Amino acid sequence: MIAFEDLPAGRIIPLGEVIVDRDDMLDFAKKFDPQPFHLDEEAGKNSIFGGLSASGWYTASLWMRRWVDEVLADSTSQGSPGGRELSWLAPVYPGDRLTFEAEVLTARRSKKRPELGLVEFEGRAKRGDELVYRFIATGMFTARG
Repeated sequence: MIAFEDLPAGRIIPLGEVIVDRDDMLDFAKKFDPQPFHLDEEAGKNSIFGGLSASGWYTASLWMRRWVDEVLADSTSQGSPGGRELSWLAPVYPGDRLTFEAEVLTARRSKKRPELGLVEFEGRAKRGDELVYRFIATGMFTARG
């Protein structure tokens, strides 16, 4: 089980990879971000993206799923008070192979609740060496002792 002590500043946590599924991407866009360039090939070709592109929120949801599967599902996580900085740095397309990771930026004990650790991390998604998504958030994890 991953606890606060397992998340020191500087740790990089590989979260695996996902190949972007066109149908899943379209279903997400229909439900949550129905902009033309996320739904229609021709609209995508005529946009600045040059093709059908994923919603940034879809990319974020792919990252979150990997974070839950690789870290949160077997951890002392107590949720998150939020984050800052959210960037979609390049469009994501159907068939892209994305690699996900998280880097712990800072880790400290709560002053009010010393059994709780606050872990600030940067989440990233890359297509090859190209960074396509990043954000910074804080997670709360209980400590072992």
